[in-house]
Amino acid sequence: MPRCPTCRAEVKARAENPSFPFCTPRCRAVDLGRWFIGEYRVESERTAPERKEGSDGDPEKH
Repeated sequence: MPRCPTCRAEVKARAENPSFPFCTPRCRAVDLGRWFIGEYRVESERTAPERKEGSDGDPEKH
């Protein structure tokens, strides 16, 4: 059985649980709050630290 990503409790199937993959609406809200405060991040080319951009927005040529 799948587990809630927030509290690790077992989670019922989707038809029985509208908060899936979370066990409760509270765990779903806790996860959303973590995204809002920046605890979770998705890297992209634009935010990767090794990329440098010139003043016109294009990557610098070496």
